[in-house]
Amino acid sequence: MRKFKKLVSAALVSAMVLAMAGCGSDGNSNTNAGNTFKIGGTGPLTGDAAAYGQAVRNAAQLAVDEINANGGVNGYMLELNYQDDEHDPEKAINAYNTIKDWGVQIVLGSVTSKPCIAVGGKTKEDNIFQLTPSGTAVECTQHDNAFRVCFSDPAQGTVSAQYIGDNNLASKIAIIYDSSDPYSSGIYESFTKEAGNYSFEIVSAEAFTSESNTDFSVQLQKAKDSGADMVFLPIYYNEAALILTQANSMGFTPQFFGVDGMDGILSGVENFDASLAEGVMFLTPFASTSTEENIVNFVTAYEEKFGGTPNQFAADAYDGVYIIKAIIEKSGVKPSDDVSAICEGLKSAMVELTFDGLTGSGITWSADGEPDKAPSVVVIKDGVYNEM
Repeated sequence: MRKFKKLVSAALVSAMVLAMAGCGSDGNSNTNAGNTFKIGGTGPLTGDAAAYGQAVRNAAQLAVDEINANGGVNGYMLELNYQDDEHDPEKAINAYNTIKDWGVQIVLGSVTSKPCIAVGGKTKEDNIFQLTPSGTAVECTQHDNAFRVCFSDPAQGTVSAQYIGDNNLASKIAIIYDSSDPYSSGIYESFTKEAGNYSFEIVSAEAFTSESNTDFSVQLQKAKDSGADMVFLPIYYNEAALILTQANSMGFTPQFFGVDGMDGILSGVENFDASLAEGVMFLTPFASTSTEENIVNFVTAYEEKFGGTPNQFAADAYDGVYIIKAIIEKSGVKPSDDVSAICEGLKSAMVELTFDGLTGSGITWSADGEPDKAPSVVVIKDGVYNEM
């Protein structure tokens, strides 16, 4: 009898060891025995790009709360866990490891390109489905598990050149871009390539880096001396605010045209005179002043819950959660499935989806992760974004 008890005890110990080993296995074997899909993400909740990350987190939470209040997805609830990456690739990896330890099954992120590229390598290793709301660099969707809501950098550069040329907005264009940032340099490259198909002339193209992003006097003087009547800014709003301020002090008043990184310039920069942004145009899929019913409802709900007006990044994230809802419904995956099975199911559903949201109607996706949707441009007038 003692021998039998010893054998039973040994078997129990072995089973416990195996169970503990399973708990410590890599991400592609994680399962969720409950009734909740765990959606995690990383983004800049603090630092220079915090206006983007906070908007993404807030809007994603708004969508999750709405979906749960209406019965969830196929009867399952959603849970959101968003971690701060401070717009830094190394910190993004730490943030990803935090949500991975939490048991993340679907990644909504990252928010900005460099962190998104870094996290994308990890989600590929773990075969976790990744949908970035706003990571625009080509490499953000280089793996087959990754998709995006927004346009890619090349698409933004191409569409910007087309819009300027088709509408005869300028004859001489200067460009100021960040050569150290794949987001900015990618847009710059595709813009200059597409510009060859139009009659406007690029008269100046001056770069800066993350180590020289406070004094733009040299770049602005060259733009002014070249006779530019437009300055194209494929950059983020913090540097754009400095450029607008310094251009004003020089008496240089061209038309300024930006891309989605410009969103946040009216509210995201401390001590910036927002009146200097009057007349600035930029490419964006979302204008909070739209009278479309779905946008009015979203803006109202966002302002009531969080205060402040949602930006394009918020709209991308809100759509992102509803896209996830749609592909869960289409694929039939369950929270109890392992993350690899969830990923494969969502990937298949994604390329079959046609989605109507805040950032476009009839949006579809190709297997390379890219959305197909119509672009739009806004102009800042009377301190708000207005559709062109």
